[in-house]
Amino acid sequence: MNPNFSFVILTFNEQIHLPRLLASIKALNAQIFILDSGSTDETLKIAESYGAEVKQNHFINHPKQWDFALKNFKIETPWTIGLDADQMVTPELFEMLANFNDNEHRDINGIYFNRKNFFQGKWIRFGTYYPFYLLKMFRTGIGFSDLNENMDHRFIVPGKTEIWKKGWILEENLKENDISFWKAKHERYSNLVAQEEVERMLKLRMQSLKPDVWGSPDEKRAWLKQLWWKLPLGFRPYLYFGYRMFFKLGIFEGRTGIKFHYLQGFWFRKTVDRKIKAIKKQKLHL
Repeated sequence: MNPNFSFVILTFNEQIHLPRLLASIKALNAQIFILDSGSTDETLKIAESYGAEVKQNHFINHPKQWDFALKNFKIETPWTIGLDADQMVTPELFEMLANFNDNEHRDINGIYFNRKNFFQGKWIRFGTYYPFYLLKMFRTGIGFSDLNENMDHRFIVPGKTEIWKKGWILEENLKENDISFWKAKHERYSNLVAQEEVERMLKLRMQSLKPDVWGSPDEKRAWLKQLWWKLPLGFRPYLYFGYRMFFKLGIFEGRTGIKFHYLQGFWFRKTVDRKIKAIKKQKLHL
């Protein structure tokens, strides 16, 4: 068994995705822990066929589900790698992990992987989506799930981190080829984000990371979020979509890519703002 790291994966009806991911990491011979939230398809049989240890937990949101996983699996390796079921490890990242030596990273507590995001078979290369660094590998017992987020999920580590710019993970949710599925999913997400932003307005929820435009990838995103929250509701989706389309070159993405930027960068953000206004009007009287 791999002495350096273990994998933790969250699942819910992932029979279409899980085989891709598990096949991409199988030869690393690492322990696999899967936290499922009530799958009714073949997900659990697939996990069993790869020798994964499986636990069940009722899903509330991603940050809480990750928190449960990290606290309830007995992970004995010095490093933990947390992956989503719709991700895959590329050959380049596989090679880096296969050659990973803990002794060469004694002063490092976390490692960022570079993500390539796909939508309906199209690599989303522009519009802020690449490069995109995610903290996915961290020292066991030191990295933790950021519970101050309601929808976005991230791991946090104190101390030094490093970035593997060529250590790609591929992310493609094949269920989202059906736009009705995508919209239903993001309607749910918009409820979580709207509630979270209202709670931040009321100082009921604070950022775990120190915002820093010159800091780590997550600290930079924390700084950008602070800027975002200061922009006028209703106006900011137009500003953001324009920024992604023209300043970050999303206009060159092609038809499928532009559709993605419209849905994710405008429709979703506009839906969130509409729901924030409704909450403020109906419940907070602000």
